[in-house]
Amino acid sequence: MLTISDVSKVFGGRTLFEGVTLQVNRGDRVGLVGPNGAGKSTLFALILEKESPDTGTIVFQRGITTGFLPQESAPAGEETVLELATAITPEVVKLQRLLKAWEADHPTELDHHDHHDNLHARFDELGGYQLEAKAKKILAGLGFREKDFNRPAREMSGGWVMRAHLGRLLVQEPDLLMLDEPTNHLDLEALLWFQDYLKQYPGAILMISHDREFLNQLVGSIVEIRQSQLIRYRGNYEDYLTQRAAHEEQLAAAYKNQQREIAHLMEFVDRFRAKNTKAAQAQSKLKQIERMEKIEAPVNDEKKINFSFPQPQRSGLKVITLKGVRHAYGENVVYRSLDFQAERGQRTVLVGPNGAGKSTLLKLLAGVLPVQGGERELGHKAKAGYYSQYRVEMLQAGRSVLEEALETPQRVTEQFVRTVLGCFLFRGDDVFKRVSVLSGGEKSRLALVKLLLDPPNLLLMDEPTTHLDIPSIDALVGALKQFAGTLIFISHDVYFIRALANHVVHVNAGQLTHYAGDYQYYLDKTAATSERAALTAGAKAEAPRPEPAERASVKSKEQKRLEAEQRQALSRARKEQQQLVKSLETEIAGLELKQKELAAELEKPDTYQQPGRAMEINRELIYAQDRLAEITPEWEAAARKLEDLEAARPA
Repeated sequence: MLTISDVSKVFGGRTLFEGVTLQVNRGDRVGLVGPNGAGKSTLFALILEKESPDTGTIVFQRGITTGFLPQESAPAGEETVLELATAITPEVVKLQRLLKAWEADHPTELDHHDHHDNLHARFDELGGYQLEAKAKKILAGLGFREKDFNRPAREMSGGWVMRAHLGRLLVQEPDLLMLDEPTNHLDLEALLWFQDYLKQYPGAILMISHDREFLNQLVGSIVEIRQSQLIRYRGNYEDYLTQRAAHEEQLAAAYKNQQREIAHLMEFVDRFRAKNTKAAQAQSKLKQIERMEKIEAPVNDEKKINFSFPQPQRSGLKVITLKGVRHAYGENVVYRSLDFQAERGQRTVLVGPNGAGKSTLLKLLAGVLPVQGGERELGHKAKAGYYSQYRVEMLQAGRSVLEEALETPQRVTEQFVRTVLGCFLFRGDDVFKRVSVLSGGEKSRLALVKLLLDPPNLLLMDEPTTHLDIPSIDALVGALKQFAGTLIFISHDVYFIRALANHVVHVNAGQLTHYAGDYQYYLDKTAATSERAALTAGAKAEAPRPEPAERASVKSKEQKRLEAEQRQALSRARKEQQQLVKSLETEIAGLELKQKELAAELEKPDTYQQPGRAMEINRELIYAQDRLAEITPEWEAAARKLEDLEAARPA
């Protein structure tokens, strides 16, 4: 449905793409990754015809519809949230406007009632009234309340406008859905709903995302932008990391062996080119080198950055306590009698539906919001520090990024500070930018750097991974794992939560439920609770009726027959599954053996005397690696199913 052929693009004097090719078919789920500045957004602009390629073509199959969600700054006007979410075509938008004018008794552009009836008929023909029901369901999933549907979109914050535009795309259901960082403006509950919704999405999806768990759940392939090329890997993000590491290892080995062979041939040339008796042979060796298909030196363009942040002063065991706290926004009471306590070393994530009060709780703990009733008590030597992506008042507009970061009580070198800034996307001359010219995201990242360079022993963070790419998120996770204080945070990034949280607090309707374990423990406990509730409801709804003895006897014979048939079916299924598992294991063993044989052949100098053989071996290695990545999950699923069948065997 989308074909990119031999496309090149130079932007700002830098080659972003050089002869790249990509095919996106119906039903594909593709994740586009690469460091900031690699050209991900430019590739989207080329596909959307907002930019033109220098060479090559980008062609859509005839009749294909596309929908695009930008990372920031989607427009909002006088339309309501519901009208925005249903504005899937210009004609639908026009009809909405005309019908709204009529209903408001301002018949702009309307001459008579027949015209009005025709408008209703056309709107109905386009599915307008069905669109509203679909849009309301989608908007509710994205966190909107029913009372928000008829609010003017311009009254909402930028993040909520982006959610409304995302809702519009889901209502529209284009054949190709293009998403640029779609999770940035979602909380955890909305993200999980969105993730489940996309699993059933009927069209193809091409997305840019720095949320690795989101990519793991959704994509079937990863396209990496690297060294001006598009490199496609099968599988999700974790599969991509494994395959890329293996590919780099193979490439490094092939390059090393080819260079060794070239050096060996050049040694002969240098020794004998001046001798008449050997000159012809030396010339032959030179031609052999020239005929070789040269393997480029592997370049590690993603350096791992390791550093240790300064550690805060040790606090007492009880770090912070809230007792009987009340908080309200006007008539809206969020907490009536809130009790909360955090102990030293806890890493607590706050989860719960949108509007439940998570951010309010974090601000109460930080002292950003004053306690309206009850008590807030910091523990012995406890010092709170609050980070919000919207809180940048700590920055001074006239300073440079580097000057602002160096303004810390801790003893740190400029080199160390520049290393930390680099982890959070301030690289090269970026450190000399004035704070006044930074974007909102850049200011948020700089505020995060300042907080981590002089961390308090109670760190309170609201969505700290927003505006960070994957290497920067890894750097933040590494820093917070070293952090010796207490951490309480809100995040929609499941990878980030899993990496850090050892305690979960579910916030809902002013009530807190504590789970003394990590995020998986929380999921298991809540799933078990939901299952028990469902079973209890089912048992009440279908209580068994006692039967007469004669009927029970007849049923007993019938039951025995059914049980025998079930045992036979189970035995057949078990044998079939055993054969499948054995077949997959045989293929995996063969592929692993093939990999070893090919790797061994690459180590032999003779391989490089055969023109093109090294590249052929590398292609075979990549195929074997791809097939292993594809077949291993199949084997794991088949083995799990066999275990389940074995467990179901009668004792």
